[in-house]
Amino acid sequence: MAYEKTNDLQAFLAVARDQSFTKAAAKLGVTASALSHTIRQLEARLGVRLLARTTRNVAPTDAGERLMRAIGPHFDEIAARVQELGELRDKPAGTIRITCTDDSIEMVIRPLLAGFLQQFPEIKLEFYVDYGFSNVVEDRFDAGIRLGEAISKDMIAVRIGPDWRLIVVASPGYFEHNAPPVTPHDITNHACVNIRHRASGSIYAWEFTENGKEFTVKGDGQLVFNSTLHVLNGAIDGIGLAYVPEQLAMPYLADGRLVQVLSDYCPYFSGYHLYYPNKRQASPAFSAFVDALRHRPSSKG
Repeated sequence: MAYEKTNDLQAFLAVARDQSFTKAAAKLGVTASALSHTIRQLEARLGVRLLARTTRNVAPTDAGERLMRAIGPHFDEIAARVQELGELRDKPAGTIRITCTDDSIEMVIRPLLAGFLQQFPEIKLEFYVDYGFSNVVEDRFDAGIRLGEAISKDMIAVRIGPDWRLIVVASPGYFEHNAPPVTPHDITNHACVNIRHRASGSIYAWEFTENGKEFTVKGDGQLVFNSTLHVLNGAIDGIGLAYVPEQLAMPYLADGRLVQVLSDYCPYFSGYHLYYPNKRQASPAFSAFVDALRHRPSSKG
């Protein structure tokens, strides 16, 4: 009987998190009607409504939210421990979920991917590109990637890349019709390809330094993305100035498709770090992933 009640709670948790009987049923390997019946039985046993149902969606009630917060972490811990037992083999195995940005993938992850996957064929890597700073605990990621200065103090942070900087670039065609900026404040007279990291956030202000003092300038333009790679492409296509990672721009600077300006004003940032909760029990697969990414200055800058 106790086992059946545990199954009911797992069923409720799946529906509450996905806010869909159909999606939860697919994950649990049951029919949506059977899952709905299970939830009704649970609600009858508890004497309280846990899910508010409409013809279009399902959402936890206040009581459902309280129950989800109370039992969710425990079931997640059980699932993690069971996965660890499955990974106690000769070779690390399992799925690692990472939240990051597309430029961090290009600059740090992509150069190592092929070799890592070949070395560890039983490890699966799942990357979720998000500039909105996902919460790795709430969203159930194994880890995230951010600049060192942006990581909370309650996280373990492992440096996975050198310091780098953002630079101002544009195409030669753009500068045929527009005089290159001499100081950062001149960018307000230019078309700028901008980035907005979060849908509800403001457009990112470009960061500069002069005589040891930091300041920002916001340029205007007709084009805004939430992806660095698309901002870079906008500059290559001659749409305007862009503020992009130097490492990503270098191939286009080398072949003449981009021109760099304001180099003396562009500061360096404290490199990418992999971060994860300090209470996380590292699996063999996760430990192998961290070791492969760890920045080793003696090998390359």
